[in-house]
Amino acid sequence: MSTPLSPLLAPMLSSAAMRAICDDVAALQNMLDFEAALARAEAALGVIPADTADPIAQACRAESFDLAALADAATRSGNLAIPLVKALTSSVARVNAEAARYVHWGATSQDVIDTGAMLGLRAGIDALLTDINRAIAGFAGLARQHRHTPVVARTWLQHALPMPFALKLAEYAAAMHRSRARLKRLRGETLALQFGGAAGTLAALGDKGLPVAEKLAEELQLPLPDAPWHTHRDRIAEAASVLAIIAGTCGKIARDVSLMMQTDVGEAFEPSGEGRGGSSTMPHKRNPVAAASALAAATMAPNLAATIFAAQVQDHERSAGPWHAEWPTLPTLLLVTSGGLAAIVDIAEGLEVDAARMRANLDATDGLIMAEAVTMALAEKIGKSDAHHLIEAASKKAVKDKKHLRDVLMHDSKITAQLGADSITKLFEPMAYQGASQALIDRLLASLDDK
Repeated sequence: MSTPLSPLLAPMLSSAAMRAICDDVAALQNMLDFEAALARAEAALGVIPADTADPIAQACRAESFDLAALADAATRSGNLAIPLVKALTSSVARVNAEAARYVHWGATSQDVIDTGAMLGLRAGIDALLTDINRAIAGFAGLARQHRHTPVVARTWLQHALPMPFALKLAEYAAAMHRSRARLKRLRGETLALQFGGAAGTLAALGDKGLPVAEKLAEELQLPLPDAPWHTHRDRIAEAASVLAIIAGTCGKIARDVSLMMQTDVGEAFEPSGEGRGGSSTMPHKRNPVAAASALAAATMAPNLAATIFAAQVQDHERSAGPWHAEWPTLPTLLLVTSGGLAAIVDIAEGLEVDAARMRANLDATDGLIMAEAVTMALAEKIGKSDAHHLIEAASKKAVKDKKHLRDVLMHDSKITAQLGADSITKLFEPMAYQGASQALIDRLLASLDDK
């Protein structure tokens, strides 16, 4: 059993649940599930003899097939479905020669492969939803815990303003929530049965084509599209875009965590554990290994999605080449997305926060982080432009003289003429300058209730 990822690297880049879903045997079983459901649907409608469905369905067990032999034959036939149908027919014939005549009745290779991909994608979405729910719950819980923990808000990697750490955490949860909504929409509206026969007309089934399609969709619990979608690949492309967005969100969170874990910052850390995040030479290291996995996924996913996007350009009613490019790409995208998300779940459920270090970092610039707060208070007295110039000059003097900005302001008569000492002192309390942050946290957390 294998996935498109190397067995050595797969555990670092994917979740165990997704590896099981994208496994070769699982993928083969999805195609065989199509064949079994097709036989049941056609038997129920009298298209094939009623007593032939069960022998066909009984033979549709992936473990009974030689994967290596199928793979070798696929190189000559151009796709895996052709040798699979041949092998399935032979297997059924050994038990019931009459039933073997009706294997794959009225279907084509693309029906098998594309519907199998839809079944695999559905299972993959369900696995991602399980983890995304955990990530949302983890970050929401942390946000509630750190509503009043001040931290440096950074723009261009520089100190900007103070903010409650909960706002950052609630934003993580909300971003994950939006991806949860996309996944649910994808599962409910985009996944669809592919069943069109040789050229998308269902000609081989005559007037029974649509009834069989309806019954087949019911058997597989997949939505029935208005028509077969052989070479209109927007469904696959939409799935790829949702997966890439999830990976990107995981990467953003991972980037923040890896930066907060820097020795010089030290504000928040991935969970620790025996042998985790160490170095082969430096025993003191605590590396951001979960963040690295998520960042790897975020690096790989856009390029995998781009391959899926490029594969939309397919010729007429069956494509040679672009369709083939989807086969390894979509499961690989599922795998790396699952790995990035699993890493973020790990962080969400075990993030270690150093509130004292966060507070110390707020003081690292000797009050400069509160310059905007002072400017806005002063602007109420003398106007925005004049206030900006005065505080800008005071900030430069504080840096030059290596003094706290508060002390510089206290000795500037132009400022003390407008702001008293008590007012200036209060302006340097970080959590006194957080604007609508608490309301924003409430709004973000409330949005998570819409599942």
